[in-house]
Amino acid sequence: MDLKNKFKQMIQRQGSGRSLLSSPSDTEGKILSPETTVQKTNKVISNDDSEVSVNDPQQDQEVLDSIEQVYYSDDMFDATKHELERLPEVLELQQIHVDRSRLRRQLQIVNKKISNVILENHSSYEVELQRVMQLESQLQAAHHVCLYSRGLLHEAKGNFTTASLGILANYRKKQQLVGIMRSLHTIKTLQRTDVRLSELLEEEDYPGAIQLCLECQKAAATFKHYRCISELNSKLQDTLEQIEEQLDVALSKTCQHFDYSHYCKVQAAYTLLGKTQTAMDQLHMHYASVIHNVAFTIVLGYVELCAGGTDTNFQKRQYQDLCKHITQDTFTPCLVDLCKALWEVIRSYYQTMSWHEEHDRENCDSTDGVLAGSVEVNLNRRYIKQKLEYGLLRVWQDVQQKVRAYVQAIDLSAFKFDNFIKVVDYITRLMHVGEEFCGSQSEALQESINKQSVNYFRNYHRTRMDELHLFLENEGWELCPVKTSFTILQLQEFKFLRNSPLLHSRTSKTQDEETSQSRDSSPTKQKAASDGGSFFLRYLHGGNPFNVETEEDGTEDIMETDSFECSYSLDQNESSSDDDIADELKQDYIDEIAGTSPGKWRASLKHSSRRASWKAVVGLPPLVTNTTLTVLRLFGKYIQMMDVLRSIAFDVTICMSQLFDFYLYAVYTFFASGMSEVNERTMSNKLRTTLRRITDNLILSENDDNANGHQVASPGRRDKSVFSQAV
Repeated sequence: MDLKNKFKQMIQRQGSGRSLLSSPSDTEGKILSPETTVQKTNKVISNDDSEVSVNDPQQDQEVLDSIEQVYYSDDMFDATKHELERLPEVLELQQIHVDRSRLRRQLQIVNKKISNVILENHSSYEVELQRVMQLESQLQAAHHVCLYSRGLLHEAKGNFTTASLGILANYRKKQQLVGIMRSLHTIKTLQRTDVRLSELLEEEDYPGAIQLCLECQKAAATFKHYRCISELNSKLQDTLEQIEEQLDVALSKTCQHFDYSHYCKVQAAYTLLGKTQTAMDQLHMHYASVIHNVAFTIVLGYVELCAGGTDTNFQKRQYQDLCKHITQDTFTPCLVDLCKALWEVIRSYYQTMSWHEEHDRENCDSTDGVLAGSVEVNLNRRYIKQKLEYGLLRVWQDVQQKVRAYVQAIDLSAFKFDNFIKVVDYITRLMHVGEEFCGSQSEALQESINKQSVNYFRNYHRTRMDELHLFLENEGWELCPVKTSFTILQLQEFKFLRNSPLLHSRTSKTQDEETSQSRDSSPTKQKAASDGGSFFLRYLHGGNPFNVETEEDGTEDIMETDSFECSYSLDQNESSSDDDIADELKQDYIDEIAGTSPGKWRASLKHSSRRASWKAVVGLPPLVTNTTLTVLRLFGKYIQMMDVLRSIAFDVTICMSQLFDFYLYAVYTFFASGMSEVNERTMSNKLRTTLRRITDNLILSENDDNANGHQVASPGRRDKSVFSQAV
């Protein structure tokens, strides 16, 4: 290996010192011709190897084919290294000499081939060389043109740049001036904003005023670097606070008189301010305040009216104390006005809830298929809904407390019956409103009116029993000349039943005649006759369920104006059959006979001739006296009491039965107790039991001091001749 390296170094030193061609210094500045190049190449080859044979194309081709392909593979190929690597480990001089001769032969043939190719392409070479020379001259000309053009461009740059910069500077100044002018116009508009805000507030366009104020504040924040804007910004803040105060006043107005468009503006304004929850809290505070102020103002007005010119300062008194100064004459009108005003408040709250429900439905429809607003919007909507639902009971409790305090402040036992019925009627109607409004049964108000009613009815019934006792003792028992078409519905006390659906089917003809002359005065009947019985459906957009209805003339047309001729002769109706007798009379007769023993039944047959008298009364006016009409009128009042006060209806029914029992007992006492024909053996068991019950429970004995409070003294006897004349 050391020998190989030495050969390699030696060859490299020889190669660096020799060259097939002349050095660059010899050929610098001139181009060698192909002939010269070929001659020099052949000379070098001939000097290195004098054993080159004569030209033989076939042999030359064979030598070229014998050259390895690796010599053509890469320009960076190192032939010396390649040949040295091929040397065996043990060198043989003979073999080295053979390889050397082969390589020289190959090199000679390659050089010869190159020289022939150069000679063949000499004409093309000259043409291309001429073109290169021409291209060089053209490039020099282009170079001179570029230099001239650059000089001209430099001159143009110097001439036009200054003018362009001046134009740009002027345009920039123009834009700045335009911006300043716009800012001045904006500031001028901001300075005049207060006038427009005042106009919007006068028009009650609160959303527009708030929107304008917010936009002005935003613009003021943009131009805050101006001195005049700082003062304007504080002024806008004060204006916004003033708008909020007026908006709160506008919100309070909806508590008494709800207006749809007005409330829409108020809610839109609070939405712009982002204070919808605060607005709902304020609204409920306003409702509580309005309920108190309305009740206090109405009661105060009637108290001052009753006081006349007295200098007593009632305005500083409490509401409960103020109610105690209401007199009996002004109690009912004041109650009506109080209920009317409170109804307006309740209706406004109901309309407020309806507005929010409709608004929520519209929002849900508009966001169908899309995300239903942000979380904050949903929270506000849920808060408002819960607040309104909780406020229902709160508003009604405030209303109920005001009316309850007013009712408890006076004793109603001294009222006339009609006035008391009106009071109970209005209170009952108000409780129906409360039940429809929030589902409340109004226990506190109901307890208060029930207590007053029980106290009133107890005194009223005691007085009516005493009056009936007096009427019965002074009754002449003469027939009242009533019309043949007389019914109890023609009495003023039964007027409230004329449009009753229960009686309409039985008395349709009479009902049709009377309903054209009178109106139903009972609120419960009006409620039943209304569509769905809803006060809010009937009076939502107008009217008031507590309006005082004008009462028509209370005259009754029940008396017969013509001469009353007795028509009770048996001859007139002798030919009448049993079919003409009323079914009720037949049934009473059968029941009376069924309650007797067989012995008494035979005795009762003797009185069968009385059936002829039943035939006689068919088609004749009812047999009534003045006391009978009095009892019927009391029945009407008691039934009316049961209609308006269902809670004490059972007690009223018992008292009404006491009226009839006392009337029955008085008739028996006057006409049957002293007759020899009437005794216990001739009476039915039912009649005998009834009389005994009346005597024990209702009639006050001579030795008793009216311990039970509801017993009445037995009616005194009159001269029998009076009764005989009446008979």
